[in-house]
Amino acid sequence: MSAHIHSDTPAHPGQPGRPERRTFETDGPGQTARVGRQLATALEPGDTVLVAGDLGAGKTCFIQGICAGLGVGEPVTSPTFTLVNEYDGQPGRVPVAHFDLYRLDSPDAVLELGFDEYADTCVCLVEWGDRFPEIMPSDAITVHIEIGDGTRRMLEITGAGKAVAGLEGAAC
Repeated sequence: MSAHIHSDTPAHPGQPGRPERRTFETDGPGQTARVGRQLATALEPGDTVLVAGDLGAGKTCFIQGICAGLGVGEPVTSPTFTLVNEYDGQPGRVPVAHFDLYRLDSPDAVLELGFDEYADTCVCLVEWGDRFPEIMPSDAITVHIEIGDGTRRMLEITGAGKAVAGLEGAAC
């Protein structure tokens, strides 16, 4: 079974600075993770992915897919209480910093975690990053997950450049 993919960006995909938007309708956690895994193929150090959605929408599942695509071999869990987890991918791949900002109450609290330093050297995956847009990178990829019937989810992924543009033919 495959996810339904919709492209909402006409003309010249992947053109620098031009936002791309893709939507995916998935039938369960496995498909949601596979969309994340596909996104991972184009991520590089300095990229930030902001993942938003209601509690239980599948934010961590999507991030688990990204981590799998980056070669992280250890279990990936939401850092709800630790606030940030660090993972190393396969040799030659990028380090990953996974943030959960749900419990934080100010942009300063995020910066105190060293967010800026991580953003320079890692792929930053940020659950609840929409809470503090004023300190997030302007070129961040945004993922919004909506809960559908049962295990169905609608994912909207937006960002400039090849990472989002490359999702158009994703085999999910």
